[in-house]
Amino acid sequence: MSITKVTRNYQITIPAEIRKALGIREGELLEVNIEGDRIVLRRFKRERKRLKLGRNVTPEEIEKSIEEGMMECMGS
Repeated sequence: MSITKVTRNYQITIPAEIRKALGIREGELLEVNIEGDRIVLRRFKRERKRLKLGRNVTPEEIEKSIEEGMMECMGS
């Protein structure tokens, strides 16, 4: 069992053995839910595709990605 402390900013640290076991990396997004009296963390799954760096991206691809992101934010 691992124990973590809530800071004055209401933040917690995920213990190293848990991060390693689940492969959680810095910058990764986690979804937080309540299940009864438990706080449950899950990897956040992005529905929209992400642009890959290291290749040429056309202005059309950028526009399309922006439009898809805006639609996702608006719930459409």
